[in-house]
Amino acid sequence: MLTIGYIGNGKSTNRYHLPFSLSRDYLKVKTIYARNPDKGEWEKTPGVQYTDHLESLMNDKEIQLIVICTPVESHYTYAKMALDQGKNVLVEKPFMLTKEEAVSIFQYAKEKNLIIQCYQNRRYDSDFLTTKKVIESGKLGDLLEVEMHFDYYRPETPNSTSHFSKHNSYLYGHGAHTIDQVLSYFGKPDTIHYDVRQLLGSGRMNDYFDLDFYYSPLKVSIKSSFFRLKERPSFVVYGKKGVFIKQTKDRQEEHLKLFYLPTGHLDFGLDQPEHYGILTYLDDDGQYHEEKVVSEKGDYARVYDDLYQSIIHGKEKVIKDEETITSMEILEKGIEECN
Repeated sequence: MLTIGYIGNGKSTNRYHLPFSLSRDYLKVKTIYARNPDKGEWEKTPGVQYTDHLESLMNDKEIQLIVICTPVESHYTYAKMALDQGKNVLVEKPFMLTKEEAVSIFQYAKEKNLIIQCYQNRRYDSDFLTTKKVIESGKLGDLLEVEMHFDYYRPETPNSTSHFSKHNSYLYGHGAHTIDQVLSYFGKPDTIHYDVRQLLGSGRMNDYFDLDFYYSPLKVSIKSSFFRLKERPSFVVYGKKGVFIKQTKDRQEEHLKLFYLPTGHLDFGLDQPEHYGILTYLDDDGQYHEEKVVSEKGDYARVYDDLYQSIIHGKEKVIKDEETITSMEILEKGIEECN
C-alpha cells in the first residue's frame, strides 16, 4: 500500500488526481491539506481527512507520498519541505519556476534518497498513445513531420487578463503538456524555433505559441491558441508513405468535467468510432489504403502506477529527471521571447 497526502484542494487535486489515485486498490489517500478545507467548492471525499494544519500532513509517518497541487510559485518550497520530512513527492505541471529550481530539487531528493517527479499525465492521453502506435506500425514509412495541436476557443481568458506573467502564461500552463510528450518520445531535439506571442498586444497575457523541434530530417511542431473557434487536429503525422490524422483529443478531461469518473465506468475516457483517427498510406506494392485506427485507452492513473513501482518496488522512474529539466529549460527560453 502506498499512502498519499495532498497539498491543495482545488481543481487540480479534485479533477485530475483524486479520480485516479482513488481508482487503485493499492493506493490510500489519507489526508488533504488546504488553507480552508471547508470552503465547499468541491465535495469532500469519504474516508479522507481534511486539515488546515500543514504540520500534521508533513509529520504523519504513514504518508509516503505528498502530491503538490498548488500554484507554481509555491512548488519548490512545498517540495523541499516534504523531502525534509522524508516524503516522496509528485508535483503538478509546470514542475518549478525555473530550470535552476528543477536541477536543485532533483539533486536534493537524491541526497535524501527520495523520489520527486513531475505529474506528466499527458503521456497517457489516448490520442498520443494512438499516434505512437501508428508510428511504430511502420505503415507511414520514414517520418517527415509531426504536428501537435492543443487548441481552445476561450477569448475571455486573455481578454480578462491585463498584464503579462511569465509563470502564469499559456506556454507554462499548456506547453508543459505537449513539450513533455515530444521529449518523452522523440528525445532532446537538435534545435528549437520559438514563436511565442501575445495576440492582444504587448504587456498582455501570452495566449499563443508555436514551437518547432528539429530532429534532422524530422520536424515536430506544437501549436496552441486561445482563439481557435474550430480546433485543428490533435495530431497530424506525415511519413514518406502516408499520413495519420487524429482529429479529436483524449476524452478523459471531457468526462472529468461532467463528473463521469473512472471508478464504476468502464467506458471512461474511451473514444467512440467517430473519434478514431484516419490512417492513409501506400503499402510496399504501391496499393492505396485508408482505414480507421481504433484508439488506445488513455489512463492518467498510470502515472501513479509508475510511482508505486518506483517507491515500493525500486523500479526506475518512467518520467526521467533530465526530461523534466529540459522541459523547464524550453519553457524558460520560450517565454523570454514574448515579454
